[in-house]
Amino acid sequence: MIRHLLLLQFKPNADQDRIDAMFGQFVRLKARIDGIESIEYGTNQSPENLNKSYTHSVVVTFSDSSARDHYLVHPDHKALEAVLLDLLADLIVFDLEA
Repeated sequence: MIRHLLLLQFKPNADQDRIDAMFGQFVRLKARIDGIESIEYGTNQSPENLNKSYTHSVVVTFSDSSARDHYLVHPDHKALEAVLLDLLADLIVFDLEA
């Protein structure tokens, strides 16, 4: 199992409606790309104040690394990537094997 973690820092002028639509597009990937077991997203809830301006995260759980690799080049992921990158000031991506 691979967990694909994204930490998101949105541009100051990123419109909330566009952010919400992007998360909806993210969640719909589960039905469109084989090997995605779950997609979770939300805002930072840590009281430690160590998030360094990253306000949201997404965790995509894949059945294995080949499912993750298939996702990375999938046209639906590429379409989401274009929308997401337009909204972001910065992004951290971290994969771990669970």
